[in-house]
This record gives sequence, structure tokens and C-alpha cells, in this order.
Amino acid sequence: MKLDIFNHIFPQAFYKRALEVVPNGKDMFKRVRDIPYIVDLDERFRIMDRFDDYAQVICLGSPPIEVFGPPPVSTEMARLANDGMAELVAKYPGRFPAFIASLPMNDPVGLLREAERAIGELGAVGVQVFTNVLGKPLTAPETLPLFDLMAKLDCPIWLHPARGADFADYKKETKSHYEIWWTLGWPYETSVAMAHMVFEGLFDKHPELKIITHHMGGMIPYFEGRVGPGWDLLGTRTSDQDYSLLLKKLKKRPLDYFKMFYADTALFGARKATELGLDFFGVDNVMFASDAPFDPEKGAAYTRWTIEIIDALDITPEQRYAIYEGNARRLLKLK
Repeated sequence: MKLDIFNHIFPQAFYKRALEVVPNGKDMFKRVRDIPYIVDLDERFRIMDRFDDYAQVICLGSPPIEVFGPPPVSTEMARLANDGMAELVAKYPGRFPAFIASLPMNDPVGLLREAERAIGELGAVGVQVFTNVLGKPLTAPETLPLFDLMAKLDCPIWLHPARGADFADYKKETKSHYEIWWTLGWPYETSVAMAHMVFEGLFDKHPELKIITHHMGGMIPYFEGRVGPGWDLLGTRTSDQDYSLLLKKLKKRPLDYFKMFYADTALFGARKATELGLDFFGVDNVMFASDAPFDPEKGAAYTRWTIEIIDALDITPEQRYAIYEGNARRLLKLK
């Protein structure tokens, strides 16, 4: 089976409420409103049927839950999303064997309660978080306990990039132009979030912590020299803080921690990037994902291109099985 572990859907009740809460949503919310596949199940199933032995582990698309408003709005939206996801999995287990929970990350108490409810009561296989919480790092004190909880529950965290046009590319500008915030900003966002987790010492505290990075780990595989030998010199470029103490505190080289992340194949048809990411993370840490339905065909192209790439890789049948299905079943504890 081809088990797509990172693709996006809006349950009907959640989508209806989202349009009420943010009727004029911008950037990515503008994008998702133009794609029938993300809401219309008939359209989704029609496209899914083009691919043999294909099923999806489903999660919300952008924007992050906290964008909809402060608690209790965000908390309500998360519950609505997770209830809707659980209903879809129960009704269509052959299509959707599992779902990933969404959390109100701007509600420090509510996010932990919702994670426990979604996993313990609704059967979610993990949680999705975005790379920042309204501009704050995921490792900020109010959200850091989520990592402790997910390590305790032994469930993965899916890491999705988030940035909008209001994040300028230059100090003297007020916005990002040409959708640079998406094309280049999102891989950077992922890499920055990963770095904060590494240097916060999360993998020393929780060696079995499972974090699945969207789009093959952002920029990290392609900057192995900077992440490796470059960060081995951490502190030599800084005058106002002694980072050499941090290096001594960590139990491994920074590069070794980055290889502990998991990554998906959602690379929009880029074969060389897929091969490079696979070489960096290793077969056991890479899983099939399409990022459907955000392709130019509104649902089919990214899935088709990704399958073509994986089928053409110079790997063994056992390795191909691991990427398509085996790693996900092991990590998500699927039968």
C-alpha cells in the first residue's frame, strides 16, 4: 500500500465554522478556499482512485489553528477539527486509516488537554504543529511541555511550516514580495524550528522523540556542510554570548541530532532533492507523502509525481516498502 502520511483535508463542520470565523482569510487560507479536493469528498475520492493501493493519513491544511483567534475560539476550532477527522476515519477506514490531531497552540493548558483527548479518546496517531506559534518558537516555555507529553505518549509530532506575506524579507520592507515567504520562507521556517529543538536539548531529554518534518526537512539536507562542520564551530561567530558552553552540554554533534528527525517525500516532483534527503535521513526515517491537494492540478499532480519518483529510485524492494508503508506503520503503530 502507498500510505500518504502528510496531506490535507478540512472536515465539513470545521470548514464551515472557519469561514464564519475568518471570512476574508488571506495568504494560504485564500489558497485553500480555491481547491475543491480539500473539502469535497466526492472530488477527493475521484482523484484518489487514480492511484492503486493508495490511502491517506489525514490532517488539516493551513492556516494554523491559532490564527482563527485566541482561546476559546482556537480551542473550539481544534476540537471541531479533531472530531471531524475522527468521524472521517470511522466512516472511511479504507481511505483514511488514521488522522493527525490539530492543537490550539495559543492555549497552553488547552493544547495539552486536546492532545490527550484526541489521542486517548478519538484515536489520533499524533499531532500536527506549525513551525511557530504566532511568531514565537515552539520551544517557548508555554508550548515546550507538548514535547514532554508526546514523548510520554510515544506518538509523533508532524511539523508543518508557517509564514505569511507579513514576514518581510528585508528590515526596511513591510512585506515579503513575489511569494518568497512561501517558496523560500517555508523551508527556512522548518529548518529554524528544527534547530531550536536541537539546541534546546530535546533529543537529549527525549532520545525517542519522533518529529516528522514536512518537505524532507526543509533546507537541512542541502546544507549538511553548514549544519555539520559549520555548527561544530558554534560560538566562533558570536560576540555577545558564549555558545561553546552549549556545545559542551550537548551529548552529540549538532549534525547527529538533525539526522534523528523523520522526513517526508513531499517535494513537488523534485527527484534530486528526494535522493539527497533520503541519503541524509536514511531509508528508515523517510516516509511517503504528497502534500495533496496543493498542486497545479488541485489534487493529483503531487501524488502522481511523488509516486513516479519513488518507483524510479535505485533502491531495493524492501527499502521501497519501508518508504511507502513500513516506516509509517511502525511509527504510527498501524495494524
